[in-house]
Parts: sequence; C-alpha cells; structure tokens
Amino acid sequence: MIALILFLSLEVEQVALEAARDGWDSKVEYFLAQVGFSVGLGNVWRFPYLCHQNGGGAFILLYVLLMGLVGVPLFFLELAAGQRIRQGSIGVWRHISPKLVGIGYSSCVVCFFVALYYNVIIGWSIFYLGSSFQYPLPWENCPTEGNDTVKECAASSPTAYFWYRKALDITDSIDETGELNPIITGCLLAAWVIVCLAMYKGIKSTGKVMYFSSVFPYVVLLCFLIRGVTLDGASEGIKFMFYPRLEIWADVQVWRQAATQVFFALGLGFGSVIAYSSYNPRNNNCHRDAFTVSGVNFMTSVLATLVVFAVLGFRAKTIATECVKRSVKMICECLILKHIIMPEGQQLNIAGYNITACSLEDELKQGVEGTGLAFIAFTEAMTLFPGSPFWSALFFLMLLNLGLSTMFGTMAGILTPLTDTFKTLRNHKLLFTACSCVVGFLIGLTFTQRCGNYFVTMFDDYSATLPLIIVVIFQTISVAWVYGADRFLEDLKRMLDRPVPVVYKYLWKYVCPAAMLGLLGASLLKMILERPTYTAWNREKVKSHVLLQVNLYFKLIKPAVSFDVQISGLWFLCFFAMKSDVFL
Repeated sequence: MIALILFLSLEVEQVALEAARDGWDSKVEYFLAQVGFSVGLGNVWRFPYLCHQNGGGAFILLYVLLMGLVGVPLFFLELAAGQRIRQGSIGVWRHISPKLVGIGYSSCVVCFFVALYYNVIIGWSIFYLGSSFQYPLPWENCPTEGNDTVKECAASSPTAYFWYRKALDITDSIDETGELNPIITGCLLAAWVIVCLAMYKGIKSTGKVMYFSSVFPYVVLLCFLIRGVTLDGASEGIKFMFYPRLEIWADVQVWRQAATQVFFALGLGFGSVIAYSSYNPRNNNCHRDAFTVSGVNFMTSVLATLVVFAVLGFRAKTIATECVKRSVKMICECLILKHIIMPEGQQLNIAGYNITACSLEDELKQGVEGTGLAFIAFTEAMTLFPGSPFWSALFFLMLLNLGLSTMFGTMAGILTPLTDTFKTLRNHKLLFTACSCVVGFLIGLTFTQRCGNYFVTMFDDYSATLPLIIVVIFQTISVAWVYGADRFLEDLKRMLDRPVPVVYKYLWKYVCPAAMLGLLGASLLKMILERPTYTAWNREKVKSHVLLQVNLYFKLIKPAVSFDVQISGLWFLCFFAMKSDVFL
C-alpha cells in the first residue's frame, strides 16, 4: 500500500476541484455514516474503563469540558474543510497550500495502520458470534480431559480459558510467534470480504449499509440497559461508577486520558470526517452537525457505561454472594469436624480452610477494558443470564456492527483522498478497493498468529496516537494561521449563508493548538517515563502478567512485519517530510 502511494505520487495528476462528485442520497445517510464512524468499540469498552479508573462522575465532567473546548471546534473544522473544498484529506490540504499535502498522505497511512488491526477485532467478534449459537455456551463451563477438569481452565475461569486457549490459542510471549490460527484467519477473511462488499460502490453502497450498522447497536444497548437495571447488583455497579472523585482533576495523566478519548471518539485526524463531509452539498449546516454528532457520541458513551456497569455490578454481586456461600459452607464443615466440642474460651481455628474475604466493592474495583471487558468479563456475566445464547449473540452482533461502521469510515479515509488525487485510481475505483482489501488481509495475517493478540495491543498503543496528534496539530495551524482563521470564517459565512460565531477564531488559533501540544507533551512524557510493556498470558502460571516490549527494531517478524510498531511514529514523520515542504 505505502509503496503504491509513493510510486503513484511521482505521476500524480491533479483532479479539478469542481469535478462532478458523488453525493449522499439523503441527509440521514450522511448523519448515520458520521455517527457510525465516530461511535465505535472504544465507546463500549474504553470509555467505561476510563470512568471507572479516573473518578467516575468527575471524569465525565472533565470529558465534557474538553469535548466543548477542543473536540467540537476541531470536529467542526474538519467537517467545514471537507464540505467547503469537496475533496478528501489530500486535496483539502493541497488546496490550502501545496506545501501541506503531506498532512493528507499521513492521514491515509495512519488509517491503513488502524485498519490492519481493527478488522482483526471484527474477526474476533465474528468468531464469538458464530460460537454463540450453542447451548450451553462453549465458555460457560470448563472442558474435561477424562474425568478431570482441564487444569488451565480450573485455575482461571471458563471465559478466560475459552478466550486465551480456544479463540486465540495464545503463546506465552510475543517472541513465540506460532503458526497461523486457521479459525481466526477465516474470520479475518470474512471481515475483509464484508468491508469490500460495503465499499465497492463508495458512499452509494456504504450509505445503505449504515441504516442497519449504525442503528442496530442502539437497539441492543437499550435492550441490555432494560435487562441490566432489573438485575440484582445493578444499582451498586451504577452507583460505584458515577460517584464523583474530584481529586483526580489534579492528575495530569487523567487530563491526558480524557483528551485522548475525546480525540479518538470523534475520529479526528483520520481524514474520514473530511471524506464523508466532502460528499455534502455546500449549503449543508455542518455547524449544527458538529454539535449533533458530538452529542450523540457522548450520550452513547454514557449509555454504554450504564449498561456495562449494570451488568458488571450484577456479576460482582453474584461472585461476592458465591464467595460468602463457600465461606459459610467451609465454616460449617469446620464446626462439624470439630464436633463443636472445644474447651471453654478456645477460639475456632480455621486457618487451614482457605476462607477468603468476600467484598462486592473489591470485585467492582477490578477494572477491565478492551478485549478483557468484551471477551472475558462481560461474556462471563452473560452466562448468568437466562437464555444466555440469545444475549451473547445480540452482544457480539452489536460489536460486529460497531466495528464495521467505524471500519467503513477508516477505509473512506484511505480510498476517498487517493481516488480524488490519482485519476488512474479514480477510473478503476472498484479494482482499487478490492486490491486494498486484499493487501489489508495479507498484512493482517500477522495478527492471526498465535501471538497476534500482542501485536494488536501494541499497534493499538503505539501506531496511531502520536501520528494523529501531530496531524491534528498541523491541521489546526494550517487553517488558523496559514490559511487564516478570519478568511476561513468568511468562507464559511458565504457557504452556510449565516455568520459563524467568532469564538471559533480564538479556539482554533490558541486554545486547540495549546491543548493538542499539551496532549503531545504529556504523551511523550509518558513514553519516556514508562518503558513500553504488554500483558501476556502465561500458560503454566495460568495468569496474565506484564512483560517488557521486546526490541524488534531490526528483527523480522513473520509473516509481514519487519519493524516494531514503536518506530511507526518516527517513520510517520519521515514520510510526512518527504511528501511536504512544510519543514523546509
């Protein structure tokens, strides 16, 4: 993919800015596409965890503050730029200044990195969805070998065993690559086929798919909310979640995490927001869209948090109750064995009976995120529901649609700017789409190795965050200072036929760049102070443990990765410099 971009860039042919362009069939399709892209898996398994770890209601207040001061203005900037210039990210920044075209190419490269591992997560969802049509669920009970329960499962849990051993068949570390996992490879192929079929006609086909993929997750979340609040322990989980702890506002890293979540929740820097808005008529009220989509995104995060902690509250209370029952049973056995005949004043000795403290709060404090939440904790809770296969199928179908709607936007961030820029690709759009999906699948085989989950984690942590922050910083400076905030606001006034609040001038020129530079500094500081690690599953010890990231800078990783993802940020800057004169 990268080699193709570099080769074609030698013979790039500028496409006229006012050329005939496809458009959305309706405003509803466009709105669902923007919501579908911005509302993704992070709203379900990242935002609740951050609230849990960072002060509950206090974190939500901080998130709303940063969303208003930074998120909405930057989101509006991307919407307006795409709609005003009617080009993908490459064309938009070339229009502002030919020296800034590297910003657009960089967005495409980051989208490609993200698409590689994001579709693997969709493949996992497909695997679990297919496995849900069984009763009992295959992760409900531990398997047996002869007359004995499998040791690894007995020492962990059925859901953890199914995830690590049956789904991933994971190795003990990233050094042990292992062979390809055939089932997950097949699911990855299915995921790329779905993406290709949905994208083959551009927005004409994607827009129709959005009617289901963007709406269905809300139906499922509402079903889970109604079911969740009726569960025993749901109220405890929700109270624990939203109890505000304002002291966390003094922690710089909490601000960093809140800003990063705002940043990724709205999909800033990917070029997908620009791509989708470029298909709008010029008089579309993109200012209202910025507030509407941002508001829907935030409310979805809150809704998902309510669902997650209602269900996890039920799970925690069930575990605590079972713990109490076991302890009471052990005490009774101890009393029976002692025949309750003891000298007066002598206390009962139960030291050898492994009686542990049972605490609902301790269970709730065990925060989980990402795959740990979706494929272990939440999955375990659903096994306790009556009719668990139905709820499991519903949940993983929701994850599948959340992932696909975001994946469609990510691919649009690659395909739209390149087809706008290169006439050859524009004339063979179907072939280019298919080839992009094939290349994505082949490189994605890296993540279907037995150690593939570790690569997914590392790509998620290191391949996109810093490059996207840098992209957004340059985007903001390009509009506010190179093109001129006053000039841009005047363009928007003519385009929307109404004035835009002048406050955006100061937000774009001062507040947003300062906030993004602060986020960049905090992120770099974290990387300097904390050595990169990943969490590995040890088969012998039957538990997860943290390992230092292996130095893979010059070590080939089978089958397709020849460098460690930590240097992707450095490579990104080099690529940016090659495609742009902004540093000269």
